[in-house]
Amino acid sequence: MYKIEEFDALKTKVLKYIMFKKRTEQEVRRKFANIEDQELLEDVIEHLKEIGYINDNSYIERAVSEFTNLKNLSLKELKYKLMTKGIKENIMDNYFDMHMDELQQYEINSAKNIIVKKQNNTEEQVLIQYLLKKGYKLDSIKEAIELLQ
Repeated sequence: MYKIEEFDALKTKVLKYIMFKKRTEQEVRRKFANIEDQELLEDVIEHLKEIGYINDNSYIERAVSEFTNLKNLSLKELKYKLMTKGIKENIMDNYFDMHMDELQQYEINSAKNIIVKKQNNTEEQVLIQYLLKKGYKLDSIKEAIELLQ
C-alpha cells in the first residue's frame, strides 16, 4: 500500500505530462511504465479518468479534427495514427460509426486534393494506384475523380 503523499506526487507528475499536451491513457501508461508501484499508477490513472483529465473519447475528437484540418489522409491512415496513440479499437470504431458521413466526405476531399496536386504529371491509373496504396477506398477515389471532371 502507498501513502497519500506518494499518490499526490505521482498525480502531479502525470498532470504535468498531460497538461503540456493532451495524452491518451496508453501514452500515460507508456511514459510511467518504470514506476515501481503499478497499483499506485493505476489508481492515479483511474482518478484522472474520473475527473476528466484522461478521456480517450475526447482525445479522438480533438485528434481527428486536428488531422483533418492539417493533412490529406485516408480513413485507414487516420485510424493508424490513432492506434499508434494507444486508442482502443472499439472506441475508435464507435467514433467512426457515429461520424461516418463526414469522414467519408473528408476522405473524398483528401483524395481530390492529392489528385489535383499530382494530376499534371501523372496518369490517372497511376494516381488511383497511389491512392489505393495510401488506404483510400476505391469508391472515394472514383467520386473524387468525378468531382474534378
